[in-house]
Amino acid sequence: MQPQRNEPGIYTLVLSLPQPAQIAVGSLGVIDLSRGFYSYTGSAMGPGGLKRVDRHIQVLKGIKTTRRWHIDYLLPHTSLLEVFISRTSRDLECIIARAIGKRLPAVPRFGCTDCRCPSHLHYAQKQQEMLAAVATAHSEASQNDA
Repeated sequence: MQPQRNEPGIYTLVLSLPQPAQIAVGSLGVIDLSRGFYSYTGSAMGPGGLKRVDRHIQVLKGIKTTRRWHIDYLLPHTSLLEVFISRTSRDLECIIARAIGKRLPAVPRFGCTDCRCPSHLHYAQKQQEMLAAVATAHSEASQNDA
């Protein structure tokens, strides 16, 4: 079942970066990223709920140009492969990000200025490795949320 866009939840964007890139990311400065697959985990607990995912897609497509979050600087360089969503009223963002981080390397300090996580952006060379890590993290968090 598709979530209603105003529902609260946690999401992970799975992105493909087709070539290595140096990207200026706001307060992080310039970061070097390898070609491959990235996952970004975020929270949509506010009043707009999962509409935040729509905003990210608009940034990726160049429709929106305002840069508010670290992910906004990366999105225009990538293509979106998949969005994983956990419908919940509990803030599982850090739990999911840390679970992905147990399986995949992190891009230090990315997307986590408001928490103590090492990162909310993770990397894999292989798409299947990324998809498996993200699916497992969301599944485990959802089971523990029940």
